[in-house]
Amino acid sequence: MQKFTLQLATLAGALVLSLNASAHNKNNFSVAMSKPTSIQNEVQTLSQQAPKLKTNVLKLALTAFYNAQHMGFDHRQILTVIDYNMPDYQKRLWVFNLKTHHVLYNTYVAHGKSSGNVYANHFSNRGGTHASSIGLFLTKNTYFGGKGLSLRLAGLDRGFNDNALRRNIVMHGAWYVSSAFAKEYGRIGESWGCPALSRQVAKPIINTIKNGTLVFAYASDYSWLHASRFLRSA
Repeated sequence: MQKFTLQLATLAGALVLSLNASAHNKNNFSVAMSKPTSIQNEVQTLSQQAPKLKTNVLKLALTAFYNAQHMGFDHRQILTVIDYNMPDYQKRLWVFNLKTHHVLYNTYVAHGKSSGNVYANHFSNRGGTHASSIGLFLTKNTYFGGKGLSLRLAGLDRGFNDNALRRNIVMHGAWYVSSAFAKEYGRIGESWGCPALSRQVAKPIINTIKNGTLVFAYASDYSWLHASRFLRSA
């Protein structure tokens, strides 16, 4: 009889553990599902204001942003998105305020001269290449240099852009980035790897995103898309 009672107690304990594990897994599933659902809703909201930004790029950008935020980056909820898959004569840079769900800026941005002509199709993390880098960046401080007000960028994607500071990849204004230049030549000019902006908007954009916001530079690069720690839940 004592042996039978012990067996019943053991079975009851196992059942309780099983039920607790089931509830725990259910809660974990709910948490895991809430993030993509939230991102999908945000994609729909922001896409209405940025219709030329592809929804898959925006979703990846938001995924990277929230993963980085979870790791302790960015508490201001400002996200800059660059789509290097678009031709350079189109406005392919957006600055979003994720607190208010508004687009703050949409403008032209140059890529490096070794990345391609109208389209950027080659990217590098090595110094001296004059090519752009892709991935997630954290904005740092500003300084005044040969290009005027400039913004330092720290690459967060190992192997893809984490040499940005050593390469002096910065955001700055440039005379060759403008609608007039694009209209005359069918493209804008090329930088030495920096995401150069029009002089007319460089200062306000730099002052908006400086000191600890995130910049997501996208291209359909298979290696980066599958290796980035910021895109794992995409």
